Amino acid sequence: MTLQLNKKEVSEWFKVRISKVCVQQCTVGSNPTLSVFTIQKEVMLKDLLDNKECFKLVCGAGNEDAEEVEKLVTIYSLAGCNFFDLCAKPEIVDAAKRGLERAGIKENRYLCVSVGIDGDPHITKAIIDQNKCVKCGKCKLICPHDAIIELDKYKVKKERCIGCMQCANNCPKQAIEMVSQLKDYKEVLPKLIEKGIDCIEFHAISTDEKDVMDKWLQINDFFDGMLCISIDRSELGDKKLKERVQKMLSIRKPYTTIIQADGIAMSGSDDKYGTTLQAVATAQLFQNANFPAYIMMSGGTNTKSIELAHLCGVKPDCLAVGSYARKIVKEYLTNDNLLNDQNLINEAVKIAKDLVDTIVGKNND
Repeated sequence: MTLQLNKKEVSEWFKVRISKVCVQQCTVGSNPTLSVFTIQKEVMLKDLLDNKECFKLVCGAGNEDAEEVEKLVTIYSLAGCNFFDLCAKPEIVDAAKRGLERAGIKENRYLCVSVGIDGDPHITKAIIDQNKCVKCGKCKLICPHDAIIELDKYKVKKERCIGCMQCANNCPKQAIEMVSQLKDYKEVLPKLIEKGIDCIEFHAISTDEKDVMDKWLQINDFFDGMLCISIDRSELGDKKLKERVQKMLSIRKPYTTIIQADGIAMSGSDDKYGTTLQAVATAQLFQNANFPAYIMMSGGTNTKSIELAHLCGVKPDCLAVGSYARKIVKEYLTNDNLLNDQNLINEAVKIAKDLVDTIVGKNND
């Protein structure tokens, strides 16, 4: 059974934890700076969540374009974003760190990597079967992330494909297959943890209960910091969904986990109420369950999400925005000169800041 503590008691527990780490590491004569700093960052992240001042930018769990990630983190860090969701690759974490360096802001900025499971669209990549392709070009026109290029034939730029499946779903010849890029956690996680990540997000989107729990236990064995459970209603009914999350939380201390209540992944590029309905419904489900965890809304989110959530009596601790946040600064992301032109950066930051301020402001109303 999960220990029932309120948020204030958990904050006190974190402070005691810092003291114990200091004493323990000083006793053995090692350098306590890194471990204590890591725990202090956890406390600061929890403060942002407690005060509903957290805005998470989803750079894309499948977005391996290091240059774009660096640009996104530069822009949105200057705009006030404090939480960044990244592809689980060391080079992408490095790119995000370069973005923070360019922005000159390291205080209260947190990096999260997303890891998936078999069946999770976020970790799939499109592959075009050249024997079936008739070169109609529909895939290139419909791709929201400019991941398909036309040379002598149509090809997918793997680093830019985010697994949205729009090309596969709309191909008239069914010439496009989505292929999982799942890697062994034992290979992936140690390298990422060495980079100093602040959070790991686990996409628990599967009907295979054993596989979900096995991977969740692996993550907990590797990482002692803040964890995030990304889950939606596409695979399980409400009862089983709550049972799964309750089981996952049972091995965690209270309020050391974020439940990312997902709507429809990668669907929020338009600023409309309709795209965010499922995210609100999923968040409401977990809010009513009263689990000892933070609630974050994601999947189809935009500027309308907090307003709709509040109308439904849902009070998320954080909002994560991906497709829409990337779309509104796309013209700057595609500009090769962006990082060398302060005027361009300032223009992009102004657009991004309007989004961040609108969402954080509404969430505190």
